[in-house]
Amino acid sequence: MRIITGSRRGRKLKTLEGQAVRPTPDRVKEALFNILQFDVEGRVFLDLFAGSGQIGLEALSRGAARAVFVDQAKASCAVVEENVRATDFSAQAQIVNADYAAFLLRGAGPFDIAFLDPPYRTGTLEKALVAVVPHMHRGGIVICEHPVDEPLPEQAGEFVRTRVYRYGKILLTAYRHASMA
Repeated sequence: MRIITGSRRGRKLKTLEGQAVRPTPDRVKEALFNILQFDVEGRVFLDLFAGSGQIGLEALSRGAARAVFVDQAKASCAVVEENVRATDFSAQAQIVNADYAAFLLRGAGPFDIAFLDPPYRTGTLEKALVAVVPHMHRGGIVICEHPVDEPLPEQAGEFVRTRVYRYGKILLTAYRHASMA
């Protein structure tokens, strides 16, 4: 696993071993940042369910001003910490070891971009989508990674589904504020 492009292009990243972690494949990560290409620079990025932190680190490499990495697993947060140090993004990164709901209840944000990729088929994604929307800037975007057999709603709060991108068995679903859609 590596950073695809930007200021830290080619830097290798660590990941947790085992079945509990499912890193976003490079082709899906590249597609994600093609979707976000004009939205990343200077923005605040939320990597909810961060895992290894690869998505937030890619955003920082591509010019995001700040990234917040949230994961409830201590082992994941330790890997994110290692990857943040290895890529020299400590000044722009905040790592939070917490459940997504507890983190959002603290009044986090506002965020410009949120990436949600919880464990598949647990019912967590739709709940997290609804919970994150109030913490977004009006011009922000929420991107959800999920399997094709886990449909998402047309609307979450004031955010509406604007596009669904398919990459094999993986979907990226984008939401924007209804006034920006």
